[in-house]
Parts: sequence; structure tokens; C-alpha cells
Amino acid sequence: MIEDFNQRTRDIFRGIVENYLDTGAPVGSRTLAHQLDLNLSPASIRNVMADLEDAGLLYAPHTSAGRLPTEQGLRMFVDGLLELGNLSQDERSAIEGRFAAGGRALEGVLNEASALLSGLSHAAGLVVAPKFNSPIRHVDFVSLSPTQALAVLVTEDGQVENRIMELPAGMMPSTLTRASNYLSARLTGKTLEEAKLAITEELHQHQAQLDELSAKVAEEGLAILSGEGGDQILIVHGQSHLLEDLQAAEDLERIRKLIEDLENKRDFLHLLDLANEARGVRIFIGSENQLFSLSGSSLILAPYKNEQRNVVGVVGVIGPTRINYARVVPMVDYTARVVGRLLS
Repeated sequence: MIEDFNQRTRDIFRGIVENYLDTGAPVGSRTLAHQLDLNLSPASIRNVMADLEDAGLLYAPHTSAGRLPTEQGLRMFVDGLLELGNLSQDERSAIEGRFAAGGRALEGVLNEASALLSGLSHAAGLVVAPKFNSPIRHVDFVSLSPTQALAVLVTEDGQVENRIMELPAGMMPSTLTRASNYLSARLTGKTLEEAKLAITEELHQHQAQLDELSAKVAEEGLAILSGEGGDQILIVHGQSHLLEDLQAAEDLERIRKLIEDLENKRDFLHLLDLANEARGVRIFIGSENQLFSLSGSSLILAPYKNEQRNVVGVVGVIGPTRINYARVVPMVDYTARVVGRLLS
């Protein structure tokens, strides 16, 4: 705990981390002696640096170099010493103005959020959201063959989602019609997430007033339409920022892998699960999140909520571990609040 250190140790530790966040370079004792008003010799500062290194908070990238913070050191700094900046009224107005110019359609708001965060942070901006945030207008099952049907979902803002599902051989068309009518009656005017749990419970308790085959079709169709990855979208802008200021060839390979994961949306849809566990902004540094264990990157996430105060999506920024946390954290937090307000 940072409280276990005396004030001199905290000041030296803060100086090293802030220098790293500003320059990305190792910090030496002579530099700190000139920068910090502590009336300490470089030798005294080196002794403190050695204690911090023994505690696992600093490391030397090579012999005779200055010190850099470890991931554990960055975590301690973020949790105990980070002083968050406040967005000015002009910055808040600029953020809200960007959204106002883009309109309030779902796709426009989410794209604007990702692009906005990328531009303001000079990192990669991302948004994870339910694909069906809009209320549902209609659900239908269209017969394709004796053993296949197309499950079709249409939302009030015009989004259409299709999924092919397998059927038992010899199923009558009336079975599909009963399943379609049942789901449409209960989904219309609600989001898929809002209706999913109630319908599943009703079907499991055999309270749906459907014959067994129609109930099976309805349940399987609902599962297909809301299956893993099927009800979420990932929007990313600014991947090229991740290539800036790389220090070595191995950094380039790590970032190449990260960009490839982003483009393939590999595992990133699980970020919504992380947001559901959060009350506010969450910060993941390096290997704290397995998604980024190979990238040397940090992730700053904030959930946004609907009118019922339920978490429905997440906005965030991916950048280097020396990202400007003090500036980016309030930026991500405020953007999440604006997105939630617009989508409500």
C-alpha cells in the first residue's frame, strides 16, 4: 500500500512514474535530484530507488540505466497517487457538440463515440454495445426447407438480423407460425436483453400455452438470435495510433498482434462482461487483463446505461501503459455518460 511509504519515498516514486508517463524513458537519480525539491543527494535517491525495486515497483531495463515502473508500480500509482484532471466546460461542450452533429441514430452515436475517444486520447477508441439496443418490432420464422428455417428479427430503428436454424424433419408450417406469434407478442417494444430472461423462464416453467414443438422452436430461435457474440457489436477507431512511439522491434510484434485481435474481434466482446462488473471507470494495465498480456497495453473502460440504469454497453480506450491516465480517465467517463443519455 502506498500509505506504508514515507513522504520522501512517495515523492521519489511519483517523480519516476510521472517522468515515465511523460517521456517513456528510464529516470535516473541525478534527474530526480534536479527535478524534486527534496534536498537529497543522488546517492540518497538511489537508495530509495533500490528499496522500490526490491518491492517490485521499479526495474532497470539494462545495467547502469535509470528506473522504470513495473506493471505493479503503475497499478499502485494509479490507485494511490494519480490525480485526475477535470474536463473544462469547453471540452465538455466540444464532446456534446460532436454527438449533436452526428444525430441520435444508434450507429451514428456509437461510431462517433469511438472516433471521438481515439482523436482526443491519440489512442484506439472502442465501443462494445448490444446489437439490439433498439426496441424490437417483429420476429418471424421463415421456412427454407423441410429441416431449416430462417429466424428474422427486426428492430424499430430498422436493423435486421437473420439466423439459420435447424428444424425437426416433417415440422408443420403452423408450428413456425405459432412460435413467431408467441415471440413477437412478448418482444415487441422491448430490447432483446429485456425480454430474453422473462421468456426463457416462462418457457422453462411450461407457462407459455404452446405445444411442446412450438415451444422448442421459440426457445431455440431466441437462443440463436441472442447467442454468444450475436447480440453485441464492436466498433474500433484509431488502431494506427497504437503504432506510434514504439521503442523496439518486439513492441511492434506485440502491437501487430493486438491490432489483429481487434480486427478479428477476438475476445473483445467479453469487455461488456467486464463493464457489467464495474460501477464506474475501470483501468487494466498490461497483463492484468489476459486480452492484453502480450500487448504491453492499458485499457480504460467505462460502462454506459439505459433509462432503467442497466449497463448496456461500454466505451473505452486502448493505449500504451504510459497513456495519460489523468486526462483520459475523465474523458472516457464523461463520454460514457453522454452516450448513455443520448441512447436513453
